[in-house]
Amino acid sequence: AFLGQIFTDSETLFGIVISVMIFILELRKKKRSFLHQILFIGSIVVMAMYLLSLPSFWLFLTFTIIFLLLKGVEISGEVLFKDSPWNKKRIIIIETTESTAKAGKKIRNPWFDNERIGTNIYEWDDLNITALAGDTIIDLGNTILPKEDNVIMIRKGFGRTRILVPFGIGIMLDHSTFKGNVIFEGQTYELKNETLNLYSEDYDSSPRKLKIATSTLFGDVEVIRI
Repeated sequence: AFLGQIFTDSETLFGIVISVMIFILELRKKKRSFLHQILFIGSIVVMAMYLLSLPSFWLFLTFTIIFLLLKGVEISGEVLFKDSPWNKKRIIIIETTESTAKAGKKIRNPWFDNERIGTNIYEWDDLNITALAGDTIIDLGNTILPKEDNVIMIRKGFGRTRILVPFGIGIMLDHSTFKGNVIFEGQTYELKNETLNLYSEDYDSSPRKLKIATSTLFGDVEVIRI
């Protein structure tokens, strides 16, 4: 959309091309007179004015900044933003106990997935997670799921989600994303503003089933057997 908007607007295209040509010509000169210094600075200013007038440029710039903040920027061997809250992981290790009488409860979701859950043993309950950004790891290795449909629901803006599921549990995954990859049963799927629905081979025959519903803007989802 950014390049398309430039090439479809003849005035903008002409102004940017002329500015770039002047910029390159003046950049190659080792010594510049006062007039050539004005031309050099003027070409930068004109080029910036044309670019800043494009709505698609601001959209491109916004996504670029978000990507750099989430992935981190490496300068001279140091990675900036690596300790930001959205780059930390939320680890959920579930160990279950016997079922008890059900009761309502209220749980506050963190903005960023930077906490560790699972230090206590508790009864299995369906998970409903909402976060703005961050990596989430859900480990069901020590979990005995009830013989019924069990649900994990995750809504997230940015970040990777990894769910570790023991063998013998049928899995259904329903995932939607603006952009990201899905790894499921050893297969990798690339999604761009799409929804994907997958079932494990043993889903129909398994007495214990896990339904996973996830939605993200940007980020990968991995469902791994352990």
